[in-house]
Amino acid sequence: MAGEPVTDPLAQFAADMRRLRAECVWKREQTHESLRRYLVEESWETLEAIDSGDPEHLREELGDLLLQIGFHAVIAEERGEFTFDEVVQGIVDKLRRRNPHVFGSATATDAASVNELWESVKAMEKERTSVFDGLPAGLPALLVADKVLDRAERAGTPVAVPSADDAADVGDRLLALVAEARSAGVDPEHALRDAVRRALSG
Repeated sequence: MAGEPVTDPLAQFAADMRRLRAECVWKREQTHESLRRYLVEESWETLEAIDSGDPEHLREELGDLLLQIGFHAVIAEERGEFTFDEVVQGIVDKLRRRNPHVFGSATATDAASVNELWESVKAMEKERTSVFDGLPAGLPALLVADKVLDRAERAGTPVAVPSADDAADVGDRLLALVAEARSAGVDPEHALRDAVRRALSG
């Protein structure tokens, strides 16, 4: 009943999504494919909220992003593919597998070793044969470059990247700048977004 306190917000959210699919004409007509654009839009709006530094804005956008996840989960439920609960249980299981220093007997003494542990467990699960395996086709090129350089370095086969001054073309210079950012501990995507924002405000 409206106005009653919610003791389990996640369960209430799942129940409301199921009801909306049953009783709202527009929501009932949606599919995984028709919702793709909204998932992308909400992801970018969440990134903007992070950049804004406004916690209330971020809270709202995280909720909007969660709405998209719930929407897809309930559609899958209706199709008999998997359930909302299986989505939640899946990430719980993954967190426990990939954090054996917390939920198991492994040891990790700093952030770098935690990351190494996560990636090693992930690599075994995914059975990757290439540094490109598992990279979404639509991932922005700057993020692809960052991830490929990172994976190659972890695999012990770092990519030989010329300096930006020695690079032959624009693509090589961009790759060199991504490598330079990684060496400096800078997120190249975030750095470029900040630079664009400064240029527009200046």
